[in-house]
Amino acid sequence: MEPLRVLELYSGIGGMHQALKESCVSAEVVAAVDVNTIANEVYKHNFPHTQLWAKTIEGITLKEFNQLSFNMILMSPPCQPFTRIGLQGDVMDPRTKSFLHILHVLPKLQKLPAYILLENVKGFEVSSTRDRFVQTLENCGFKYQEFLLSPVSLGIPNSRLRYFLIAKLQSEPLPFQVPGQVLLEIPTADSANSQKQPATIDLGRNSEGRKIEPNLPHDSDTQCSGKETFLFKLETAEELERKLQQDSDLSVQMLKDFLEDDSDMSQYFLPPKALLRYALLLDIVQPTCRRSTYGSYIEGTGSVLQTAEDIQIEDAYAALDTLSEEEKLARLSRLKLRYFSPREIANLHGFPPEFEFPEKITVKQCYRLLGNSLNVHIVSKLIRILLG
Repeated sequence: MEPLRVLELYSGIGGMHQALKESCVSAEVVAAVDVNTIANEVYKHNFPHTQLWAKTIEGITLKEFNQLSFNMILMSPPCQPFTRIGLQGDVMDPRTKSFLHILHVLPKLQKLPAYILLENVKGFEVSSTRDRFVQTLENCGFKYQEFLLSPVSLGIPNSRLRYFLIAKLQSEPLPFQVPGQVLLEIPTADSANSQKQPATIDLGRNSEGRKIEPNLPHDSDTQCSGKETFLFKLETAEELERKLQQDSDLSVQMLKDFLEDDSDMSQYFLPPKALLRYALLLDIVQPTCRRSTYGSYIEGTGSVLQTAEDIQIEDAYAALDTLSEEEKLARLSRLKLRYFSPREIANLHGFPPEFEFPEKITVKQCYRLLGNSLNVHIVSKLIRILLG
């Protein structure tokens, strides 16, 4: 079998490319496309032999697409038009223009790709852009399945729920396909023959015919409602119980397996200003925890790591509101809280040790690039499932 010719759109730092390598599928990325010059520097550093186009996707002509002669598309379009903390501009957001161009070009290709994989944020599944996407797939003869998946399902202590769609050009349904449903777990090898129904959600519609976004249990992007009695910090009894359950789930690895060893982490400690300002909002985890979040807390960095082993979080927060700022700072500083380093976040995302950031890329840029990236292990598994 000849290697697959893969077109990687919105390539970023190369998460899709890395997943393709991990899948061990015989494939060649014939072109990667992204306009982000900083992300492209990281991509070129790690995949120097791949043709990288630093141009807008809507600037690629039908002729250029045809000349690439690809039979697989991997893509992760901009998520800002669909994220719940954004304006949710959907098809009206200018950042959706490039994806709509892909949908315009796809039916006109001389040869349709045999496989498509798309990743985006939770919220994409209820967008009009998604409706246009699946309608285009159906018109072109693709069978597809949608997913909402988090790395926790693979035993990775990181809650980061994301939308995925895999599509295959064939006349028969996929063996694990559940029409009109979004799968919440990755199909196993015997899914097609299993009598057990996979976990799914039905998007449903309201009286106006609009899709209703489902409320998923343990959705990491949602903070506690605040309707119940607070314990220490801004945390409800329900939220604390959920975290305790996550930390006792032995199917998930401990965070310490993803941390850097013997490194100077002083630059990642929370500055005094952040400690005082965000003390009641911090999601604090320890190396032995089996959970973490990425996003929706301090400047999008997610959970912070407690590195002091000789103090309990409850003791640090006891009667905190009765203390002066100086006393608060002294108390909180004892926890030795720090951000996860870029390398540690890359580890949680599934990037291997040999994946590197060029020296000229700043720490802040690394955080931003990783925030826009994806989980390599999940995509790798979906690629293998898609190709059977």
